[in-house]
Amino acid sequence: MLKRFFALLVLSGLLMPSACTDDSDISGGDTDRVDRSANLLSAGASGSDILTNEDFDRIQIEVAYVNGFRPTDLALDNLSQYLQERTFKEDISYLFLPLPSPDENDLTLQEIATLETENRTTYNDGRTLSVYIYFADAPSVNDDESEGLVTLGAVYRNTSMVIHESTIRSLASKSVLITVAEVESTALIHEFGHLFGLVDLGTPEVNPHEDPEASNHCDVEGCLMRAELEFGTGVLSVLEKRAAKGLSELPGLDAECIRDLQAIGGR
Repeated sequence: MLKRFFALLVLSGLLMPSACTDDSDISGGDTDRVDRSANLLSAGASGSDILTNEDFDRIQIEVAYVNGFRPTDLALDNLSQYLQERTFKEDISYLFLPLPSPDENDLTLQEIATLETENRTTYNDGRTLSVYIYFADAPSVNDDESEGLVTLGAVYRNTSMVIHESTIRSLASKSVLITVAEVESTALIHEFGHLFGLVDLGTPEVNPHEDPEASNHCDVEGCLMRAELEFGTGVLSVLEKRAAKGLSELPGLDAECIRDLQAIGGR
């Protein structure tokens, strides 16, 4: 069932990050004089900008969250550590933006993009690259809990992502071994992998390793960019197996994904 679902996603373009690379169907809505154009590109288009210091040597991450759904400090600390390991950015900061709930039972990517247009306050400025992360209090419209198919996060522009915080908390509550912070951390660093352009989402593959049944996801067992770390309950299985083996570190990139990042200037 899971393989059939991934094939459906590739065809329909509902959830996979590759389906969000065309920004033409997500309106930017420039209504003021702020230059947003550099932050309205397709997903994966700014991989080199994030990884290197050539044009930007600082990252400011705007953490927009629905009241009551702020991510854990530990997850953000883990994200900072991951970025310092894989990019050449040393100046990484967070700007917190609490928001009221949109009062929706579920959310489409278009609705999420519209919320960003209405609420985002930071954009690329000088040597500072801005990233926007929205922590939602509603699941993806495409979730099917009866089949165990849920979405933890998605990227939809070159510096924009959504994390379905309510889904993460619900998922983490099903395990006595895994914490909310661990699921948050895994979702965040997985989605940043897509912002880097992995897998073949703007960053070319040095050696082919894209999963033929899950577009823009890695086919190497154990890699951070495996599809089960973004969709479905597979993330719990992955994290629980690591915990059972006494592995405290979060899943990492495999050699092929690291090779791809290094080819465009990453560590």
